Amino acid sequence: MGTNAVGGMVVAVRMGFSKPHYRTFNIKSEELTPGDDFGMMREVFQRRFARALKEDPEGARGSWPDLVLIDGGQGQLSAVQEVLAELGIDDVALVAIAKGPDRNAGRERFFLPGREPVTLDAKDPVLYYLQRLRDEAHRFANTYNADLRSRKIRESILEDVPGLGPARRAALLAQFGGLDRLRAASPEEIAGVKGIGPRLAAEIAAFL
Repeated sequence: MGTNAVGGMVVAVRMGFSKPHYRTFNIKSEELTPGDDFGMMREVFQRRFARALKEDPEGARGSWPDLVLIDGGQGQLSAVQEVLAELGIDDVALVAIAKGPDRNAGRERFFLPGREPVTLDAKDPVLYYLQRLRDEAHRFANTYNADLRSRKIRESILEDVPGLGPARRAALLAQFGGLDRLRAASPEEIAGVKGIGPRLAAEIAAFL
């Protein structure tokens, strides 16, 4: 997305999706431009595998996958290969899955390091399984992105309160955990937040 860009990682094991191991990544780099898919892919993989190297270098805690399925084509695959090479990782199997012509499901192409792209029969159950993995990653990341954007839109309402600067807004949201709980708070409760005071608290309550 152009705003609040995120990456999503889903995990599948023998018994199906392992949702406790799902993870989202807020894209943090200020050097990336909106739509720089390769740059965002590099950031996500750098953070994912740098953490694995730090916390589970021997693979004793299951941080290392048997296979990484990348949403994208040759460009995304190359970006990931560069990151893993920089980290000194050479034993993680990679496959990139790209939509076929006109982005038609069932005509996906698969990119593997050092090989020509391959395709699978449209009725192949392996293809169906890989599509499910890809689609679950889309669903997970898109849901998180929508929640993030919605939350930031709600919280931006506080920017219109006179005399309420960034530090005070952050203090309010940290204290109440979100706009809904802040709306339900009394002026006295709001005044208890550091830097607010009774007068500004009354204005905030009236505004909300």
